[in-house]
Amino acid sequence: MTERDTTAQVERAQSAALRLANVDAADRDAALGAIADAIRDNSEAILAANREDVGEAEAMLAEGEYTQALVDRLKLDEAKLDDIAGMVESVAEQDDPLGETLEARELDADLELYKLSVPIGVVATIFESRPDALVQIAALALKSGNAVILKGGSEASESNRVLYETILSATEELPDGWATLIEAHEEVDRLLELDDMVDLVMPRGSSEFVSYIQDNTQIPVLGHTEGICHVYVDEAADLDMAEDIALDAKVQYPAVCNAVETLLVDEAVAADFLPAVVARYRDEGVVLRGDEATREHVDVDPATDDDWDTEYGDLELSVKVVSDLYDAVDHINAHGSKHTESIVTDDAERAETFMTGVDAASVFHNASTRFADGYRYGLGAEVGISTGKIHARGPVGLEGLTTYKYYLEGDGQLVATYAGEDAVPFTHEALDAEWSPGHRSRQG
Repeated sequence: MTERDTTAQVERAQSAALRLANVDAADRDAALGAIADAIRDNSEAILAANREDVGEAEAMLAEGEYTQALVDRLKLDEAKLDDIAGMVESVAEQDDPLGETLEARELDADLELYKLSVPIGVVATIFESRPDALVQIAALALKSGNAVILKGGSEASESNRVLYETILSATEELPDGWATLIEAHEEVDRLLELDDMVDLVMPRGSSEFVSYIQDNTQIPVLGHTEGICHVYVDEAADLDMAEDIALDAKVQYPAVCNAVETLLVDEAVAADFLPAVVARYRDEGVVLRGDEATREHVDVDPATDDDWDTEYGDLELSVKVVSDLYDAVDHINAHGSKHTESIVTDDAERAETFMTGVDAASVFHNASTRFADGYRYGLGAEVGISTGKIHARGPVGLEGLTTYKYYLEGDGQLVATYAGEDAVPFTHEALDAEWSPGHRSRQG
């Protein structure tokens, strides 16, 4: 595709965004319902396309080009498709994020200022091998009134193409261009140049990939990077609970970014805890690496410095014995990716110290890191998990796809009235009022 074609696609998206922002919430929800139905109705074609992708990926796995984790993320089946359709319906059930009065203030009598939630506009997403990501992102964009440009990984190209066509066929009543699929690297490079048309780029991938996007565009970037997550077993932990949490965080689904990659164990409980949890990990096929202190208690492979900075995305785990709570916090802040961290302890004060001291988007007490998910948080779904701090953090759902604008309702007021020696003072009083066109809260 030429640069001109890519520019034309983005122009269509820009035009669609302006119109989609004015589509009624009921119509947006109806379109989401139609998408869910279409995914179920078209499951045979979707799964056939996915089998093509998985077959090619498994061939690449055999050649050592792909990892098993990538192949696992790629696979779809009937149950997974039904989950995807259910996710779309869950997004439809969320409150409308648009038009909400976030703040209202009287500047003077009959001069009222309203701060309202609105769509961002045109959002572009570049994501990894999971085909369900395309549907999640499209559903959230539609619900929040944003036009979306989608770029999935080449390893999922057939699945993405059929899913995209399924979504478009179900939303023919929406503005043309509200969703666009691009596939070539050249299209991405051109897209990143269009900072006057694209309002936000959301890459999902490695830190190197996100850095590449940030270095090659002037568009604001909301990055979803790797998940180097930790579970810390405190000296005051219930060790049976700690075993269950540590196991779930690794083996329930190891190929995702909220799976634990390093287990930290307080030296006060290492001798009691490590043999039992290591035995359970081995039963699940987990490959273990430990520091010297860990290997004094259990027979595992030695860990290297690189292990503390590695997202395995597979049944692999590094284990480190730490001297105390503060040593655990220091290790996490030095090696974590600011994604999700968890402490297991029965001491509330120690939990608070950990949760306030760790720099991460999500910090848990006595819970598996696998809970870090937009759907599990009740957000309907997520575009990704932002490990930065501006403008959204953690699972990015509908709220993260909105911004705001100010509406001022007046009655002929002039700035000159409020300037100079005889200036009328502003009242600046908070109002308990919702904006509607032409409305002023004190009118009858």
